Amino acid sequence: MKTSGNTILMTGGGSGIGEALARRFHDQGNTVIVAGRRLDALEAACEGRANMLARVLDVESAQGVADFAAGLLADFPALNVLINNAGIMRYERLDKARDLADAEATIVTNVLGPIRLIDAFVEHLVARGDGAIVNVTSGLAFVPLPGAPTYSATKAAIHSYTQSLREMLRGRVEVIELAPPAVQTDLTPGQRTREGYQPLDEFADEVMALLAQDTTPEEVLVERVKGFRTADRDGTHGEYARNLAGLSTRMFDQLGL
Repeated sequence: MKTSGNTILMTGGGSGIGEALARRFHDQGNTVIVAGRRLDALEAACEGRANMLARVLDVESAQGVADFAAGLLADFPALNVLINNAGIMRYERLDKARDLADAEATIVTNVLGPIRLIDAFVEHLVARGDGAIVNVTSGLAFVPLPGAPTYSATKAAIHSYTQSLREMLRGRVEVIELAPPAVQTDLTPGQRTREGYQPLDEFADEVMALLAQDTTPEEVLVERVKGFRTADRDGTHGEYARNLAGLSTRMFDQLGL
């Protein structure tokens, strides 16, 4: 994947990982469109940056995604990179019946959202000849966090979907998976300052260095997430799972769940 001269759509670009990577791509000479639900956050991310633009997008509406894509391609026919970064994470207990609204919203945003966007842009990206799709998953795609079971399952689903997509588009569109570890963002309450999580700037710098390699990895994995990716192979899955179960208990206690 080339790192300059692109026109990039970054979903979830108004905060966290999306904003940090969008700004770095912009710094490297790319036109970047950040998309999400909150126009104020998107515009703040773009402030003072020519060729970095904000567009409102709600992936919960299938027709809304189709209309968004048609309008974006009319305005930016050079679009050649789609980065599916938008996502939500909710803590959930599985040991009692609950309102499933959070679980359902997580599936729509984290699974249907990327699938809808890929479907809306794939023919254009194939025709471009230099297209790339980057799907942001998580280390939790490989070892789930029991306290965020639906989130973990959605990331595992997109990991699988990305593998299928890569083979379908091989030689026509580059398909990359970016699997972050726990990063200091506002994804969940208190996460921005949580001890032991990777600082956002450190993570973003490491990702950009990996993308800049002569041959872009099919899976972009910073050092902190590699243990999750290889846990099954290394026989450490049980250890990771027990640690994440303990983390879930602490999160439940802190949040009063």
